[in-house]
Amino acid sequence: MPEISKETIALLSYLLPGFLVAWMFYALTSHTKPTQSERVIQALIFTLLVAAVVALERIVLQYFGHWYILRPWDKDSELIASVITALLLGLLIAHLTNKDTLHAVLRKFKLSQRSSSPNEWCTVLSARQQFIVIHLKDDRRLYGWPLVWPSDPDKGHIFVTSASWVHGETALELAEAEGVLVDVKDIGHIEFAKKPEEPA
Repeated sequence: MPEISKETIALLSYLLPGFLVAWMFYALTSHTKPTQSERVIQALIFTLLVAAVVALERIVLQYFGHWYILRPWDKDSELIASVITALLLGLLIAHLTNKDTLHAVLRKFKLSQRSSSPNEWCTVLSARQQFIVIHLKDDRRLYGWPLVWPSDPDKGHIFVTSASWVHGETALELAEAEGVLVDVKDIGHIEFAKKPEEPA
């Protein structure tokens, strides 16, 4: 196994706060992890943000240090501040992404048409709180409430509660079942039922 150079170790140590932010973000959102080179670029950006916030924290703490000294600002203080800042920044970015907060503001000011969801599948299912009709590839139809769905529309399962099999104009309610787990590979398309208050 080849030895890791000191320069590589120094670079990784410098990027660790950025990698920590990225780790928090991907652990708490539905976004898939990008390629290794894209992750390094993200780590660089997040590291820059963490370093900027830590610099502000140092200025503020040194200012209040005129009246109350908690401890001197040294490498250990900077390390602790970097780790805490990276964790909090990762939580904040994940929260804003999951709530679509930033993109909602951008859409309001006509700066973007995108959402913070990883794809249209998640955007539509999370935004529309309503019953659906799943049209399976074998021509069966399942009516119900989508409770859980995968972030990837090509793999995983969607969990439907209050489910009924639809045959023509009649529905066979699955009263004994709490829900139905459907493989997304078996789905042809999904129909969203109109809400009661919407005109027919």
